[in-house]
Amino acid sequence: MTQREMSLTQLTATRASGAVVLIRVYVGLIFVGEGVLKFLTPDALGPGRFIKAGIPAGEFLANLDGVFEIGCGLLILVGLLTRLATLPMIVDMLGALGITKVPLLWGHAPLYPDEGGFWDFFHEGRLEVAMLCGSIFLLIVGAGGHSLDARMNRLDARMNRLDAPMNRSETATLVTSAAI
Repeated sequence: MTQREMSLTQLTATRASGAVVLIRVYVGLIFVGEGVLKFLTPDALGPGRFIKAGIPAGEFLANLDGVFEIGCGLLILVGLLTRLATLPMIVDMLGALGITKVPLLWGHAPLYPDEGGFWDFFHEGRLEVAMLCGSIFLLIVGAGGHSLDARMNRLDARMNRLDAPMNRSETATLVTSAAI
């Protein structure tokens, strides 16, 4: 196995329960939905929101963010390269919290001019915190048993077993099962 193959296997390896699919579904669907909404409602959630928040190059970054949310959200949803897909989303959530929610703590949030303080931060930041936690969880445990990552690893393990030298009993078993 080459270094590249080993790295891909390590990146997609997971021993997590198949129940991880529940976390993948909520994280993936919300990222896809929010990405699509950036294009469907550009003034409220896309470039208009980024510009109002004071983000430089707001139009470009909002569209780029939307593309990443859709693409990475879909990868997370199906469990393909899940750990890799969570990395830009972790950065995305840290940026959203830092740029749009943390200013609530001192009452200077351009998106929330009439709000300020801990409880407003707590309320407005709940989705970003939940998505950040879900993304970090998936980065740590991987996609789980019901994922394309797990399926690729099972297939890869089967192929490696077939490439390995066999003893007589393994050869007989293989020939017998092939004949059936």
